[in-house]
Amino acid sequence: MSELTGRAAIPPFHAMEMAGLATEREATGASVIHLEVGQPSAPAPVAVREAAKLALDRDTIGYTNAPGLLSLREAIAGHYLDWYGVDVDPAHIVVTAGASAGFTLAFLACFEPGQRVGVVEPGYPCYRNTLRALGVEPVAIPVGPDTRWAPTPDVVEAAGPLDGLVVASPSNPTGTVLPTERLAALVDWCRSHGVQLVSDEIYHGIAYGQRAETALALDRGAVVVSSFSKYFCMTGWRLGWITAPPSLMAAVERFQQNLYICAPTLSQLAAVAAFGCGEELDGHVTRYAANRGVLLDGLAAAGLIDRAAADGAFYVYADVSQLATDSLELCRRWLDEAGVATTPGIDFDLVRGHHFVRFSYSGRGDDIAEGCRRLAEWVATAR
Repeated sequence: MSELTGRAAIPPFHAMEMAGLATEREATGASVIHLEVGQPSAPAPVAVREAAKLALDRDTIGYTNAPGLLSLREAIAGHYLDWYGVDVDPAHIVVTAGASAGFTLAFLACFEPGQRVGVVEPGYPCYRNTLRALGVEPVAIPVGPDTRWAPTPDVVEAAGPLDGLVVASPSNPTGTVLPTERLAALVDWCRSHGVQLVSDEIYHGIAYGQRAETALALDRGAVVVSSFSKYFCMTGWRLGWITAPPSLMAAVERFQQNLYICAPTLSQLAAVAAFGCGEELDGHVTRYAANRGVLLDGLAAAGLIDRAAADGAFYVYADVSQLATDSLELCRRWLDEAGVATTPGIDFDLVRGHHFVRFSYSGRGDDIAEGCRRLAEWVATAR
């Protein structure tokens, strides 16, 4: 096979590669505990599934217009009013084929090739990889325990001149939630420096203390990307949304028309019902909180006690440098020798990620406990 060059040389998304290796192993009859992918183990809410069934019987499931169903955009706008007290015009919302498409639309609308956009490391790798594929320069903003794994204006300033900044709260992989005052400081810095803020809010609703604030409450010029995948348990429905100021909406809509036409119509029709399922969905968050305790205790029993705060989302980002200096090799060994699938930190941090592993606790508590037992046994044997 010839060596890939140019934008075709985009790095892999290691979480998905590990998931693929785990599936291959399971196909041989081996037992695998999945702690690698951030995917709720619960299905979409009952009302969403019922709405989908009804739509299949009654609707042609054709294209919607590019921004998405007005009924869904109105429901999303109502969600912002209910959760944050923020009045969002449905005309400033575009429904997307998952948050992944939302980021592509946001980056295309906001940035030109050659511009510099700050991305927090450790952080979601697809920001970096998508920007690079679009010819935009991703600029690493390294964070660590000294800032509770979250950016500050001083850390961002140290990266040099920027045209954009991507922030996430709760973040992937660390689970860090930005308190409102810290998000406000970043918003103010971006405004005063003419930097376009893109806020990843796909894990909103999944937090274990202070609830994450939307950037729209602080700056209507921010671009926000969100999703039905995480809190709403609709990963495979491939549905998200983007909100943007009026100055960017024409570009977002035109890119949507040309790249995607529209988000999946069946998913849109069903998702309108999701906003009435708070009790069911909050029950899942309660389960994640219990799983979090199981994982933290289990990792401690395996000697992995140096980790990020895990305020929200469903991840723990742990230092494994006492076990290995190559997190990818370690994750492959854990899969092959212990039957536990995890994600290497190099997905999230190209410089320091060799010393870290991300663990997802979005699955079943019993599986998480068993995975930790296997890891503790492996560590004891390895030593």
